[in-house]
Amino acid sequence: MNAQAATPGVLAEARWPEPGDGAPPPLPGFVHSTFHPLAAAVAERCLTRRYGERPAPPQVRCAVVLASVAGDRPSAEHVRATVDAGGRIGPLFFFQSVSNSVAGHIAARWGLHGPVVCLSTTEDLRADATAAAELLLYDGDADEALLVLIEQASDGTPTGAVAMLMGGGTGS
Repeated sequence: MNAQAATPGVLAEARWPEPGDGAPPPLPGFVHSTFHPLAAAVAERCLTRRYGERPAPPQVRCAVVLASVAGDRPSAEHVRATVDAGGRIGPLFFFQSVSNSVAGHIAARWGLHGPVVCLSTTEDLRADATAAAELLLYDGDADEALLVLIEQASDGTPTGAVAMLMGGGTGS
């Protein structure tokens, strides 16, 4: 067992939106939906609060746990409607069709060296994501874990996102 992971706490936290926020900034390589830009923006804000500038310290193994009940609804609906109409799907939709793509983007951008886990649950999203992060910490797979909880309304508008960095020690 990783001793640091025995008593994880919240090291940094961020939300989107926070006062003064508009839409999240566009994310190169991702199209049509705010799901991926929203996940990246809230993760960026949280990691910046902990580490300052990119990259994260190389000695810290940081996992990424992305959790959402429904995932990227607008992209899924667009693909469904396009296929139903006999249209062709753009290649970026294949790339972004799994949540791992944005979780991997976050990890690569910050130089995070740890597992990437994506969850969907119909129960308590925050509790399930926290349990997954705690397991990664307890098992020694990571020293810290970035949780990104994100949901969109059924019409695809973002309802918000929360990012928390969990690990041992004291917060910033």
